[in-house]
Amino acid sequence: VQLQASGGGLVQPGGSLRLSCEVSGFILDYHGIGWFRQAPGKEREGVLCISSSESITYYDDAVKDRFTISRDNAKNTVYLQMNSLKPEDTAVYYCAKPPGYYCPGSLLEYDYWGRGTLVTVSS
Repeated sequence: VQLQASGGGLVQPGGSLRLSCEVSGFILDYHGIGWFRQAPGKEREGVLCISSSESITYYDDAVKDRFTISRDNAKNTVYLQMNSLKPEDTAVYYCAKPPGYYCPGSLLEYDYWGRGTLVTVSS
C-alpha cells in the first residue's frame, strides 16, 4: 500500500492550490481517504475526508468554506482543492487511508500514511 501526496508549493495569501494523493496497492473504490496537515511545532491534525460513496467529513471547520475534496477512482487519485489560502494554512499536508469505506472519527484509525507535501502560504 502506498500513498503519495503532491502539488504543494509556495502560494500567496488568497491564492489556490490543488493537492493530489495518488494511491497504489489497494482498490481505491472501496476506501475513504483523509487529508491531514502538520504545521511547524504543532501536532498533526485532520482537515477533511472523503468516503468511498463521496460523503465528505470535515475535521476542521476552519476550512469548510475554502477547501474541498474529490476523487477519481479510475486514476487512483484523491484531490484536495484549497482556495482562499491563509498563512495559517502553512503546513505539511498528508493523505492517509482508513481500514474501510468510511471516514473515521480519529486520525488514530487510519492505517496507512503517505509522505507529505509542503504548502507555504506567504507573501
